[in-house]
Amino acid sequence: MKFIGIIPARYASTRFPGKPLALLAGKPVIQRVYEQVKSVLDDVYVATDDRRIYDAVKSFGGNVVMTSAHHKSGTDRIEEAVKNIGGDFDVVINIQGDEPFIQSSQIKTVCECFNDSETQIATLGKPFTQDMGMEAIENPNSPKIVIDNRNYAMYFSRSIIPFIRGKEKTQWLESYPFVKHIGLYAYRRHVLSEITSLPQSSLEKAENLEQLRWLQNGYRIKVGLTEIETIGIDTPEDLKKAEAFLS
Repeated sequence: MKFIGIIPARYASTRFPGKPLALLAGKPVIQRVYEQVKSVLDDVYVATDDRRIYDAVKSFGGNVVMTSAHHKSGTDRIEEAVKNIGGDFDVVINIQGDEPFIQSSQIKTVCECFNDSETQIATLGKPFTQDMGMEAIENPNSPKIVIDNRNYAMYFSRSIIPFIRGKEKTQWLESYPFVKHIGLYAYRRHVLSEITSLPQSSLEKAENLEQLRWLQNGYRIKVGLTEIETIGIDTPEDLKKAEAFLS
């Protein structure tokens, strides 16, 4: 199969304007993401709606494609980018532009999900560990996944799922293998075209999770498991933490 990695990057972030161009140990965040992905995939592009990001990617020798400024989601931006790029790709991988520490093993895990011919969409999950505590599971900004016996997603939620009946909350972590969702996605090429034409679903609107639109419309999402914690950059404070992590 032929894979292509697309990194959507916007300049206008509410919490951190210009985030892709913020310097992390001397390199723009978007460059660090690009280099991590390029170590695994031959075909990698940044998809942006901003000339400043476009020029920055060109300056470090990366592939970049301009897209509309009116997309409602990164998935929509990726669909336009792949159309503009052309080529015959089997699977499109959506890599978050604010994940400079994404690991090659995580990308490989998502790719391997497509060894199963039934996989239409793939994503990553990471088991919560005892040391993370219940606070991590209760965090609504960290969606949880319930997975079936074949590692397909049954549901994603900002709430704690499943509910553990008959146990004190202090015992929940030791009673069930809760799984954290990591927002790395991959889609078969024709599936990407299909899901970007779907209207928002009721579950998606309720939880503000785009992947629920796909589940609610009957698409199957394979979940690859990783033990590696990702470090996303959402705010200037996160950038400082990332600097400390690198050093």
